[in-house]
Amino acid sequence: MSGLRELFGGAITATLPVNLIDASDFRQVPDTQEVFLFPDSSISIIVEVLESVSASDLQEAAGQHFDALAHDNDAKSHTVNETLGVANDSAGATPSPVVLYGTQTVQKFNREAADEVRILLALYRVPQKNVDLVFSMNVPMTSEDDGAVSEEQWRAARNIFDHAARSLRIVDYGLFA
Repeated sequence: MSGLRELFGGAITATLPVNLIDASDFRQVPDTQEVFLFPDSSISIIVEVLESVSASDLQEAAGQHFDALAHDNDAKSHTVNETLGVANDSAGATPSPVVLYGTQTVQKFNREAADEVRILLALYRVPQKNVDLVFSMNVPMTSEDDGAVSEEQWRAARNIFDHAARSLRIVDYGLFA
């Protein structure tokens, strides 16, 4: 079941599963991020306020954020599978996102085998504030721990992401001051 969730003190809203765990309840999360965990897998959702990257083309900019994420994850490899513009129904109140679907191979916690993680990334550019709002979901498809998901769970996660990406609204642009 999903519901409208307030992010960054209500400055942003998005439709997300109601059973997500707020990572800030048990670990430090930077003020520029909201991090949520699925209770039954290692799927995570991150909403992050970032300075705009240099690319003016939004698909290229989404690729730059994906590359930066791969770098931060120390990914052994990363591939962009698809990038496309997605319309939302905000009537211009919130920029429509560019969505990127990709895969990263990530070796975690000194384990021998690398995990395959599917990355879903939505980029909302706010040019008047020089901000890229990045909404991402990490879906482990293979993992040495018990957090990997099945293809059926992957499809469900992608549906959750697609709905959330279309529903995300920037309510208060003062967040980006």
